[in-house]
Amino acid sequence: MSFIPKNYASAAAGGNDKPYFAPNKVEAGGQVKFALLDDQPLCYWELWATDGERNKPFRFEDEPNPSAIEAELGPNFTRRPDRKNPEQFEPVKFYMSVPIYNYVKERVETFSFYQKTVMAEFDQISQLEEYKDLKAIDFVLTRAKEDSPSMYGLRPVPRMAGHAEKVDAAWTAALENGYDISRMLTGGQPHVKA
Repeated sequence: MSFIPKNYASAAAGGNDKPYFAPNKVEAGGQVKFALLDDQPLCYWELWATDGERNKPFRFEDEPNPSAIEAELGPNFTRRPDRKNPEQFEPVKFYMSVPIYNYVKERVETFSFYQKTVMAEFDQISQLEEYKDLKAIDFVLTRAKEDSPSMYGLRPVPRMAGHAEKVDAAWTAALENGYDISRMLTGGQPHVKA
C-alpha cells in the first residue's frame, strides 16, 4: 500500500498533470502499462516555433516543405534553433499519436511519440496473428536506465480480468466529453472541446 493516497499522487509528484503521455515520461529503468483505445494512430509531422514569449507546436498532415512551414508560422513565429547545432532549425519530426488508457494515472491520455523503435515494435506486434486486435490487449512501455538509440521497449501483455470494463468506461466518458484526437492538427487539445 502506498503512503500517498491515489487521489493525491499527482499533486505530490509535482509538475504538470496534463493528459498526455510520451516515452520520455517513463522514468529511467521504469515502465508504464497502458491500453490502446484506437488501433489507427494519427500520423503527422511536427515542429516547434516561438514568438519570443512562448513555444508552440505546429503540426502538418503531410511532410511540409519550407514554403508550407513559412505560411503556417506566419509573421509572428520562428522555428526554434537546434540544440546541437544552433545555426540550424530543429528538424521536423514524424509523429504518431493515439488515445490510451494509462493504468498508472487511471485515465485516458494521448500518447504521442516519434521514436522509431516504438513505432517499429507496435508494427511488429500488430502483424502477429495472436495480437491482431490491439485494443483487446495491454502494453508495457519500458525505458532503459541508460540513454541509447534503443532505450525504449514495448511488449504486449494479457489484459487482466476486470480491466476491460474500466478501460471501456473511461473511453466512453472521454468520447462523451468530446475527445477528438484530430484537433491536434489545428493546434487544439484532444481532451478539450473546441
